[in-house]
Amino acid sequence: MRSARAIDGRRVLRFSCGLEIRVGNLAAAAALLAGAILLALVSLGSGITETGFREFLRFLAGEPASADQAYALWTVRLPRIVMGFMAGWAVALAGAMLQSITRNPLADPGLLGLSQGSMTTIMLLLVFVPAAPKVAVALAALAGGLAVALLLLWLVGGERASGLAILLMGIAVETVLSSVGSLLLLYTPPETSLALADWMAGSLFQANWNAIATFAPLFCASLLCLFLLGRATSAYDLGNEFAMALGEPVRRSRPLLLIFAVLLSASAVTAVGPLTFLGVLAPQLAGFLSPATGRARLFLAALTGGILVVAADTLARSVVRDLPLPIGLGLTLIGVPLFILALRLQALRRLQLH
Repeated sequence: MRSARAIDGRRVLRFSCGLEIRVGNLAAAAALLAGAILLALVSLGSGITETGFREFLRFLAGEPASADQAYALWTVRLPRIVMGFMAGWAVALAGAMLQSITRNPLADPGLLGLSQGSMTTIMLLLVFVPAAPKVAVALAALAGGLAVALLLLWLVGGERASGLAILLMGIAVETVLSSVGSLLLLYTPPETSLALADWMAGSLFQANWNAIATFAPLFCASLLCLFLLGRATSAYDLGNEFAMALGEPVRRSRPLLLIFAVLLSASAVTAVGPLTFLGVLAPQLAGFLSPATGRARLFLAALTGGILVVAADTLARSVVRDLPLPIGLGLTLIGVPLFILALRLQALRRLQLH
């Protein structure tokens, strides 16, 4: 490993295997990881039951704890923190991948209809089979998202189809599926409609260790995918034609990226419901913190997404203790002001440069 400077003058670390990491991206990742750990410690102490990190350490040391404290820590708060981080990671990573494919900073699983495909199939299943097992719900979400992805690939044509075509076709599909979802909510029995509306707002209420164990393999696979397919996103950021000119196998890598984005999105929708706008918000905030490409961009975006969801859940449990606050609303309260601030600072920076 040796230190050097890239073409743009920024300091990088170069390894003998050919891997190159920008020092700024490395510092941003360290800061985000430290922030995630600090936020988890704060989240452990957020809630009605008076317990937190100290009681957690005492419990690990073998000291006895009250039943209420043990339940709050191990059954409620820790599962919510872990599941929230993994779900936010998945949605943000999917959004960053889709933005590279389409070359549009507004692309995310919701805008392309992938999340809506998963939601629609889940809603249809729960309307006709209210007691459907969780495995069936997960398979329905995956089937709906994959169906939309395959439909998009078929509608836009071969490997020379532009990212704009994928985005516009996804918006059209998402509009149709949203109408179907609205009809289902309108004409289903009131109790089913209310339950579906609560789930569509996003919630970590059902987070538990069994759900985490089910989600964990996909989370680990996302790390491998990030490393293997991260380089392809750098090529797609330059445009479809440039990617092919650089030797990127577009016919193979683009469907792989799209399908894996579906897996991430469908799993997150099944676990916590739709996390609206997170797929756009997290990559943009990560880019403001430290501009990056390829693997670094995906990693920073995913970290930011996980932190935002945990922060939204912590806010929900701290501010409104007696009234459950949907994760989607918490994300809006935290993420949108940060997003506006980041855009404003970027605009001011451009004015100073000119």
